[in-house]
Amino acid sequence: MGRWQSIFLFISLFSLLGHSQKIPDAYKKTVDSLINGAPRTYAEIDAVLRPTRKDTTLMRFLAQEANNKNYYSGQAYALNQLGRRYRDISQFTQAINLHQAALDASKAGNNLEFEVYSLNMLSVIHRRRDAIKSALDYSQEALSLAETVKKPSEGLKRSINVSLNGIGNIYQTLEQYDLAIDQFQKSLILENELGNKLGLAINHQNIGECQEMQGKLDEALKSYRTSLAYNEEIDSDKGKVICKNSIAHVYIIQDKLDQAIEILEPTLLASQEIGDKYLTSGIHLNLGWAYLLKENLKKAKLNLETGLNIAEKHNLPSNISLANSYLSVLAEKQGNYKKAINHYKLAKEFDEKTVNERNLRYVGDLISRYNIEKKNNEIEIINKDYEIVKLKLRKNQTRLLIGGFALILLSGIFYILYRQYQLKNDKKLLTLEQSMLRSQMNPHFLFNSLNSIKLYIINNDKKNAVHYLNKFSKLVRKILEASSLKEIPLAEELETVELYMNIENIRFSNEINFKISIDEDIDIHTIKIPSLILQPFLENALWHGLSSKEGEKNIDLHVSKGNNNFIDISITDNGVGRDAAEVIKQSKVLKRKSVGIEITKERLANFARDYQNTFDVTIIDLYDDDKNAIGTKVVLHLPTI
Repeated sequence: MGRWQSIFLFISLFSLLGHSQKIPDAYKKTVDSLINGAPRTYAEIDAVLRPTRKDTTLMRFLAQEANNKNYYSGQAYALNQLGRRYRDISQFTQAINLHQAALDASKAGNNLEFEVYSLNMLSVIHRRRDAIKSALDYSQEALSLAETVKKPSEGLKRSINVSLNGIGNIYQTLEQYDLAIDQFQKSLILENELGNKLGLAINHQNIGECQEMQGKLDEALKSYRTSLAYNEEIDSDKGKVICKNSIAHVYIIQDKLDQAIEILEPTLLASQEIGDKYLTSGIHLNLGWAYLLKENLKKAKLNLETGLNIAEKHNLPSNISLANSYLSVLAEKQGNYKKAINHYKLAKEFDEKTVNERNLRYVGDLISRYNIEKKNNEIEIINKDYEIVKLKLRKNQTRLLIGGFALILLSGIFYILYRQYQLKNDKKLLTLEQSMLRSQMNPHFLFNSLNSIKLYIINNDKKNAVHYLNKFSKLVRKILEASSLKEIPLAEELETVELYMNIENIRFSNEINFKISIDEDIDIHTIKIPSLILQPFLENALWHGLSSKEGEKNIDLHVSKGNNNFIDISITDNGVGRDAAEVIKQSKVLKRKSVGIEITKERLANFARDYQNTFDVTIIDLYDDDKNAIGTKVVLHLPTI
C-alpha cells in the first residue's frame, strides 16, 4: 500500500483544487448513499455515476470521500475515470499514476473485477506510449486473472473482451495482421453476446485498421463504416471522430481528396472539442497530406506544422516522424531542397531513435526477468541445501553443529561475493549492449528480430523462443567482442554472419537456403579480415534481392584463394537482380538509401592501406541464356595478413 498511498497523496492535491469549486449538495447525497450501499461491481456504480463520470472535479471528490471511508470499489471507479480523462488528453504519466492507484485500491478491497479493469487501462496507456512489452504483460495478466472466475459477472466479461482487444492491438503493432484480426473477431463474438455496442464499434475499427495495412481498402472502408454506425447509435463523440478520420485516410489513399477533406474539416473541430491531442494531431496531418496532394501548399503547410507542434508538445512519436516526412515532400515541391533534406533526416532519425528505445526497453525487460528467475532459482537451491544440512544435523547434532553453522556462513559469504561479482558483470554487459545497439546494430534488424522472438513468446512456443533468443544473444556477444578489435580471424566472421542469417531467416519463415563453402587450401583460422565486414552485403542480398522474389531463395558464400596473397570471398544470391530491385525501391513513397555498403568499402580501404596493398569489390549481375536476371554476385578481393 505504500506506493498507492504516495500516489493518492498526489490525487489529494488535485482534489483540493476541485473543492475550490462548490460540490452540489445533490451530488454529495448521491455519494453518501453510494458509500453506504457499497456496491462492488462496475455496472452497479456506473448506473449511479455515469452522467457525472467525465467531470474530473466530481470524480476527485468521490475518490477522496471513498478513501476516507475505506470504500475501495468506489475509489477504484473514480480513479480509473480520472485516469481515462488524462489519457484522452495525452497526459500519460498522470494517467498511469491514477490507474496504478486504482489497481492498488482494488487489491486493498479484494475486488477482482476492478483489478482486471485497472490492468486493462494500464495496458491501453502503455500501448499508446509504444511500450509494447509492458502493454502485453498487463493485458495477459488481466486476462489470466479474469479467467480464474468460473461464472464471471457481466463487467468481468466486458473486461475479458478488453483484454482480447488489447492483445489484438499488440499483434497489430507487431504487423501480424491476420493474428490480430483473429483476436478482434473472437472479441466481436463475445461483445455481440453481451450486446455491447461500444465494444462492437471498437473491434470493427481495429479490424478496419488491419485490413487497411494489408491493402484491402474496400474491406477496411466497410469495417470503418460499420464501426461508425455503432458509434452514432451510442452517440460516442470520440468514436465518431476516430472512424471518420480513418475513412478519410482511406479516401486519400484512393485519391478521393475532396471527399476526404469534406470529412476531415468538421471532424477536426469535433476532435478539438474532445481534447484528445493524439487524434487532433493525426487529423491535422491527414488534412495536410490531402492538401499537399491537391497542390494547395499553403493549407498543407498550415496543417502539417500544426500537427507537428501538437505531436512534439505531447510527445507523440509516430506523428512526429510522419509530420516530418510530409513536410519533406512539401519543401521539395516548394523547391526548398535543403529544408526537404532536413525534414527527411529528422523523420528518419526520430523513427530510428524511437525503434531503438523500444528495443532497449524490451531487452531490459528480458534481462530483468532473467535475473529475477535466476535469483529465485539460486535461493531455491540454497534452501534445499539448507534442508539437507538440517537433516544431517538432526542425525548427529553434537558432531555437526559447529560444522553446519560454518558451512552456512561460508555459503552465505560465497553467495554474497558471487552476487556482487555477477551484478558487476551484468552492469558492464548492459552498458556495452546499449553502446553497441546504438553504434553497430541496425535498429530495424534488432526490432524485427525481437518482434519474431516476441511472437514465439506470445504464441507460447517456448522451444523456438529459447532457441532463437540463444542465437540472438550469441550474435550480440560476438558483435560486442568484434567491435573492439581491428581484425578478427575469418572463422569468427563466418560464424557471426551465420548467426545473423539464422536470425534474419525468421523474418522469411525459414525460406532462405544459406550455405558457406571453403576451399581446402584455405585456413580460415589464420586469415584475418576487418571485423563485421560481410553482414552489409548479406543484408543487401536479403532485402533487395530476395525479399520480393517468389520461389526458392538461395544465398551462397564461398571462400577461395585469389592471386598472390589475396583471398576471394563471393556472395551469390538468386534474387530479382539490381535493376528489378531499383524499380521496386522507386515505387516506395519514402526511399531510404542504405549507406552500409559505402561504409564497408571505406573500412576495406583503410584495412588495405595499413598493409600497403589494395582491395577490390566487384558486383556482377547474373543472367540466364535468355538475358533474364537470375541474381547478383558480389566478390571481395582482400589481402591476407
